[in-house]
Amino acid sequence: MNIKTVAFLGGHALSPQSNEYTSAKELARLCAKNGLVILNGGGSGIMRASTEGAHLGGGLSIAITTYLGGIGRSNFEGVDTENKFDKEIIEEDYFKRTERLLREGDVHVLFKGGEGTLSEFGMTWAMSKIHEGFSKPIILYGDFWKVIMKTVTENLLIKQGNELLYHIISDPNKAMDIINSYRTER
Repeated sequence: MNIKTVAFLGGHALSPQSNEYTSAKELARLCAKNGLVILNGGGSGIMRASTEGAHLGGGLSIAITTYLGGIGRSNFEGVDTENKFDKEIIEEDYFKRTERLLREGDVHVLFKGGEGTLSEFGMTWAMSKIHEGFSKPIILYGDFWKVIMKTVTENLLIKQGNELLYHIISDPNKAMDIINSYRTER
């Protein structure tokens, strides 16, 4: 698999002191050291952490952003002026922003977040299941995903085998090992 980019998805409200922020920063650093470009939504939290990690690893961070003007701004984090990404790609709206992040990212890493992260996970999981040729490695970062995925599979109409589309990892080095395992597949 030709992996060149890793999309970091997750909560904008996570502080630089949180374990998730620290883990995202470290994983992005490892990815950058391994020659991968980091993608994020240009906001705070996990997005800023991944940019910082990319730079620590000597790599590039690309933000795929949108500017909503005055409509819906109270429920959308927007672009963080402290997220010093290297390149910006501006999309028309949240849906196009998310679709572009998922399309451009060769690997999707999802950290703790809110409704936006949940929608991003739903989109990547469904697209990996439905659209042949789109299936991309999905890393659900954090042990809390085990409870969520157990609840989802027990209470929704999820076919057996869908769990093979994602990995639940809670260590940056192990996540990097998963990413590298896809890079060596033929």
